[in-house]
Amino acid sequence: MDTSTAKKPTLLLSRRIPEPGFSLVREEFTVIGGEEDRPMGRAELLRGVEGVDVLLCLLTEPVDGAVMDASGGSLRVISNMAVGYDNIDVQAATERGILVTNTPGVLTDATADLAWALILSVARRVVEGDHLVRQGRFGRWSPFLLLGHAVAGATLGIVGMGRIGQAVARRSLGWDMRVLYTRKSGPLAQEQVPAGACWEYRDELDGLLSEADIVSLHVPLDSTTRHLMGSRELGLMRPGSYLVNTSRGPVVDEDALVQSLQSGHLGGAGLDVYEAEPGLAAGLTDLENVVLLPHLGSATVETRGMMSELAVRNASAAVRGEPVNVVNPEVLSRMMSA
Repeated sequence: MDTSTAKKPTLLLSRRIPEPGFSLVREEFTVIGGEEDRPMGRAELLRGVEGVDVLLCLLTEPVDGAVMDASGGSLRVISNMAVGYDNIDVQAATERGILVTNTPGVLTDATADLAWALILSVARRVVEGDHLVRQGRFGRWSPFLLLGHAVAGATLGIVGMGRIGQAVARRSLGWDMRVLYTRKSGPLAQEQVPAGACWEYRDELDGLLSEADIVSLHVPLDSTTRHLMGSRELGLMRPGSYLVNTSRGPVVDEDALVQSLQSGHLGGAGLDVYEAEPGLAAGLTDLENVVLLPHLGSATVETRGMMSELAVRNASAAVRGEPVNVVNPEVLSRMMSA
């Protein structure tokens, strides 16, 4: 065995990741797994984590206390190749003194672009039009053919004005839109609002929902946001308005959404994530006024490459004692006081 390799910390890679992370992780660590592009099964994960220093995982792998304990106490870092970390029991990690890191910032623009792709697709009935042409049903132009609704000048409601929410809002400047937003930490500072932008803070979600023509969701998934958009909230949205979700599926009560769309209350929806992903609520695929994507928010070559590299660098920095992008800083405080 190469002695230099033996001295490297060990890392379990739960599935293959894009370059440059795939090559970089082998330079920094002795790597177990990661050769195949598929989620690691539960039993495989429990076996693989035994004795490793680091687990580099993706949102497809649930990591709970049992997985952490299966390491035998060796696990020091869980590096998640995602900005969201609802697949990890962060409390369990904190109790065990395990650092959890994520990859914020690098996927902001890609996700904001995709949110806009969904906004335009559902409002202008792009997918319906594509299907009509492909199926040979486009006869000739008609003044009533697939009428959608204007995006320019509409009111955009952004639920969660973090990095991605702000990026979506900035893109609305080109559409002369009024933007309403909610933000857990309160209104943005004036210098954070672009010149000429009309961004209005709402301290209550209900008010935003009743005013917006398009509602775009950009909140993390936790106990306070699960089913944030249920029957009551969907009922508060303006008749004919649109819902777009590029955050996490369980933020929306999918059965309630189907009912709202079937009743004609909502004009349509654009979804990139699902409550029981990859499963869909009954009736969702039967609706023509819904655009359905397979979780493509960060799916650009550039973004996935940056995510993979950052996940590896996060892991490497953490084992050196110089952690960054830590989501459970309580562990850091404990380490510093020890």
